Amino acid sequence: GKYNTAECGWDGGDCIKFNKFNEQYPGCNISSFNFSIVIGNGQCDGGKYNTAECGWDGGDCIKFNKFNEQYPGCNISSFNFSIVIGNGQCDGGKYNTAE
Repeated sequence: GKYNTAECGWDGGDCIKFNKFNEQYPGCNISSFNFSIVIGNGQCDGGKYNTAECGWDGGDCIKFNKFNEQYPGCNISSFNFSIVIGNGQCDGGKYNTAE
């Protein structure tokens, strides 16, 4: 945005993390607005953010991706993963399987 400049102190410091991310992952096409909501928020947002270009959602999807490699038959969304899997509670049903 127009305040993400040196003259405006990178929007009073609000854009520093965004700018560093863009330097590290220049191929990730994300706006500064979505960045603060999606990248590195502790939630694997999946889709276009769960890519090498976006650093696996700023690292949020690494655990999810490793789980999927280990249990490829477990059909769980990236959103439900962080809520259900490994939360200390046996959720039963479709999550209590060998897959």
